[in-house]
Amino acid sequence: MAMTMTHTPTPKQQAHKLLDQLPDTATWQELAYQLEVRADIEEGLEDIKAGRVTPTGKLRQEFGLPE
Repeated sequence: MAMTMTHTPTPKQQAHKLLDQLPDTATWQELAYQLEVRADIEEGLEDIKAGRVTPTGKLRQEFGLPE
């Protein structure tokens, strides 16, 4: 049985894909924003994998929000 290896794109490869998806009229600010959003998402996913999460109920309680 052959093992299939999945290739995880590098951040540079992912940035190229993101750039290709932006319109030619994109500004530097729009580009920077999209890169920052992507970096934040990746960081959040790593936090989830590492178990660095807080249950929603606990956050609601801390901020005095209804459950």
